[in-house]
Amino acid sequence: MIFYFSGTGNSLEAAKSIGNYNDERLISISKEMNSENRSFEYTLKDNEVIGFVFPVYAWAPPKMVLQFIEKLKINNYNDNYIFSVATCGENIGDTMKVLDNCLNKKGMKLSSGFSIVMPNNYIIMGNIDSKEVENKKLQFAQEILKNINIIIKERRVDIFQVEKGFLPGILTSVINPLFNKYAMNTKKFNVNNKCTGCRICEKVCNSKIIRVKEKPEWGNACTQCLACIHFCPVKAIEYGKNTQNKGRYKNPNISISEMQITI
Repeated sequence: MIFYFSGTGNSLEAAKSIGNYNDERLISISKEMNSENRSFEYTLKDNEVIGFVFPVYAWAPPKMVLQFIEKLKINNYNDNYIFSVATCGENIGDTMKVLDNCLNKKGMKLSSGFSIVMPNNYIIMGNIDSKEVENKKLQFAQEILKNINIIIKERRVDIFQVEKGFLPGILTSVINPLFNKYAMNTKKFNVNNKCTGCRICEKVCNSKIIRVKEKPEWGNACTQCLACIHFCPVKAIEYGKNTQNKGRYKNPNISISEMQITI
């Protein structure tokens, strides 16, 4: 059973690779969090693994991922193997420590964890990679996933192949709370005249806060996944001036239909 969260498809690609290799079912965290049936109760098969795959947001798991785990109810749990894969632009700080602490509160423990560098997509700061760099990162990610798949298949514990970066404790404990407090503001989202009203932004919104009338309008509780910006087929959506004249990215191995939270 693999729970995943994905903004532009990088984490979904990783989750699909692990799910296919280990014959595990995939469950979208954002779909579950936005569903009408919010029991958050799941029953494990005997010896079934539990996985959490997600992108790193400011050196910690996305807030929605932690909120989901807080609500999680797992039946037939008997010290099952639990792994996590965090996709990132460079490093992940103390992401695995934050996740493990959250799991501990539910009586569970992280067995092994991994980080995978994927193409850049947080264009509020920086820009996307060149096509050449993007392809190299995706190819390298596939090689890393081959190793991760074997480790998970063999249920190997205490394997933490992660790139924490410099001063990981400060990155996670100081910068992440600031990100969660100030970066979720939706007021800077704006739409230009290229908008066709196609509703793709509404369908891929992980927080389900976008409603398209003639043009999209944003509510609150944004996750900063930027799916609305990257999946817009005409580049009509911007975040203030931060994203102007910058590229757009979506994982080439994941379709828009796979990313849709609503139909």
